[in-house]
Amino acid sequence: MYFPVLLPNIFNHPFTYQSDIKLKVGEYVKVPFGKSTMTGVVWDQFEKKTSKKFHIKSISRKINIEPLKIETIKFLNWFSEYNLVPKGMCLKLHLLSGECIVPLDKKEYEKYNKLEKKFFFKLSNDQNKILKEVLRNSTDFKVHLIQGTTGSGKTIVYFKAVEEKLNKGLQALILLPEIGLTSEFEKKFKEFFGFNAAIWHSGITPKRKKIIWSGLATGEIKVVIGARSSLFLPFKKLGILIVDEEHDQSYKQDEGVIYNARDMAIARANFERIPINLVTAVPSLETYANIKNNKYSSSRLINRYKEASLPTYEIIDLKKNKLSKKSWISLETVNQVKKHLKFGNQILFFINRRGFAPYVLCKNCLKAFSCPYCSINLVYHKNKKNLLCHYCGYKSSLNRKCEKANLCDFIFSGSGVERIFEEVKLLFPNEKISIFSSDTMNKASSKNILEKIIKGEINILIGTQLISKGFHFPNLNCIIILDIDLTSQGYDLRSAEKNLQLYHQLSGRAGRDGKPATVYFQTYDLKPEIINQMTNEDPYVFLDRELELRKKNNLPPYERFISLIMTSSNEKELEKESCRIKEYLSHSISDRVLGPVEAPVYRIKRKYRQRILIRSNKTSKIQKKLSEILGKYKLPSGIKLTVDVDPISFN
Repeated sequence: MYFPVLLPNIFNHPFTYQSDIKLKVGEYVKVPFGKSTMTGVVWDQFEKKTSKKFHIKSISRKINIEPLKIETIKFLNWFSEYNLVPKGMCLKLHLLSGECIVPLDKKEYEKYNKLEKKFFFKLSNDQNKILKEVLRNSTDFKVHLIQGTTGSGKTIVYFKAVEEKLNKGLQALILLPEIGLTSEFEKKFKEFFGFNAAIWHSGITPKRKKIIWSGLATGEIKVVIGARSSLFLPFKKLGILIVDEEHDQSYKQDEGVIYNARDMAIARANFERIPINLVTAVPSLETYANIKNNKYSSSRLINRYKEASLPTYEIIDLKKNKLSKKSWISLETVNQVKKHLKFGNQILFFINRRGFAPYVLCKNCLKAFSCPYCSINLVYHKNKKNLLCHYCGYKSSLNRKCEKANLCDFIFSGSGVERIFEEVKLLFPNEKISIFSSDTMNKASSKNILEKIIKGEINILIGTQLISKGFHFPNLNCIIILDIDLTSQGYDLRSAEKNLQLYHQLSGRAGRDGKPATVYFQTYDLKPEIINQMTNEDPYVFLDRELELRKKNNLPPYERFISLIMTSSNEKELEKESCRIKEYLSHSISDRVLGPVEAPVYRIKRKYRQRILIRSNKTSKIQKKLSEILGKYKLPSGIKLTVDVDPISFN
C-alpha cells in the first residue's frame, strides 16, 4: 500500500512511501529520507503525479502516539496556502523535532495535574453579565471580543470561561504577546485554578517542550499559556482559545515563517469549531472592523474592578518649563514627582528606547557609530559597556581611532532608559530605582524585580513599552511620558493606532487600587487634540475616525497588502532582479504592484533589501495566484525572496 507522508522540510508536498501496515491519515511515522531517517505524518493528499519514475521507499515504523487530528491537518494546509509557506515548513512548526513524538510516563505530567490551594474570586455584576455573553453559543466556532479599560477585570472573566471548558474535560490555549509577561500571569493563573498551566515559549528547555508536547497529545495536560508558536501544538481536545492583548503587534512573526498569530488563532478555532476570545483595552482596527461588520461579537467592561478610578491627565509645556543642559526631565516634572513620593506613590518614567543613547558620534571627525552589517546606528548600552545593533546583535566597544585626532571624543545623542535612569538617580538619590525593559525582564532575575515592585520596595521605575502589557502594580499612581513628541510622529499607516493602544495600556497601569493617579505628558508641541484622542475613555471614537480614513484611502483592513522582501549580498544584482520580478508580476496579475524600493532599513546582517508591495481586493484569491506565479519563477542563486501577507512593519 502507498501512503503520502509529509516531512518537516522546505517542500510543499508530501512524499510517497509504501508499507504493509495499514495506516491512517494523521499517524506519525519514521521514514528514510536521503541518508537519514525523519519523523513525518501520513497526510491527506498525495503528491502530484509526474512522468518521472522514482524508487518508492518503505516506511520504517509507525510511532505509537495519538495521531494528528484531521482538523489540525486542514488548518496546516490552509496556513500554508494563506501565508505562502511550504507545507513541510508548516509541519516543522508542529513537530519541532522527532524527539517530541514519544509517549512519556504519566509522572512527567504530575506538575500540571497537582491541585493546590486556589483563591476565590467574586465577579462583579458587570463581569457576570459579560461572562454570560462569552458563554452564549460557545459550543461552536465564534469570535468574541472582551474589551475593557485596563484594570476592569477582563482576565477573571475569561478565566471563568476557560474553567467552564475544563470542567467538560476539554483543553485550553491562552496566547500572550511577550515572554516577559508569563511569570506574573502564571502566578495569577495558579491562584485562580489551583494548578500549573504549561508555559510554552522559545526560552523553555527541550526536555520541558518534550513533556508538554506529548502531554497535550495524550490529553494529560489541560492548559497552555504560550507565545506564538504554541498555536501549533497537538491539542487532543482543544475547547477554547484566548488571545490576550489581541492588538499587540508582537503577535506578528517577522522572521523565518512569517504569520500573524492572532489571525492564525482565529483560523485554528474555526477548523476546530471552538470559541475564541480576543481580549484588549483597545482593539486592533482589523478586529474593530469585523465587529462593525457583525463578523465578531463583543462585550465591554466600562468600569474598573472594585470601582477604581481612571487617571487624570496633565500637560507639562516644555516651552514654558525649559529643560536644562544635558537634562531630559523638566523642573516642573521633578516637582510633581516629589509630591507623589510624599504620598507613597510609585513613579514611572516612560521612554520607549532601550540602552543609554540611540546615537553616538565623534565631535572631532563627526563620524557616527553604525553597524557594519546593517544600515542603522548602534545603540550605546552603558550597563553592558558596549554598542549594540538591535537588528543583528553586533557588538562594539567605545574605543575608536579618530580621523582628525588620536582617539574619538564621543557625543551621546538622544536618550534611552539607561540615560534617564542616571538622571533620575541624581535627582532622587535617596529613592530605590529600577529599569523595566526587555533587557532586564527576560532574565532569570525578572521575578525578583517584579516582586519588589509589587511590594513597594522600588519607588521609581524607568520603563519601555513592555511595562504597558499585563502587569499589575498596586502602588503605581504617577506616570511621566517623556517622548510624546517622538512617538506621535508616525512613520507608517498604523502609527496613530499603535500610539492610541500604547498610551491607553500605559495609563491603565496607574490608579488600579483606587488611589487618585495622574499621567503627565512632557511636550514641546501643545496639541491637546492628540492627547485627547489618546486618553479618551471611549477609544471607539478614534477607531471610527481611523476606519473612515482607511476606507477612503483603500488601506487595510479594506484592502489586502502583500509585501515581497528580496535580499542579497550583491546590491547591483538585487536591484536588477527586483525590477525583473516586478515586471513579471505586473504582467501576470491584475492587482497593483508597487516598487521596487529600498527597504527603510536597507541592509540587515550584510544583506541588502528591496521591497515590492502588492495591493489587492480583499475578496480576490491573490495568495493562490501568487503561489502559482512565484512557483514558476526561478530566482538567481544568492537572492532570497520572502513573502509577508498582511504586513505590519515596513522596515
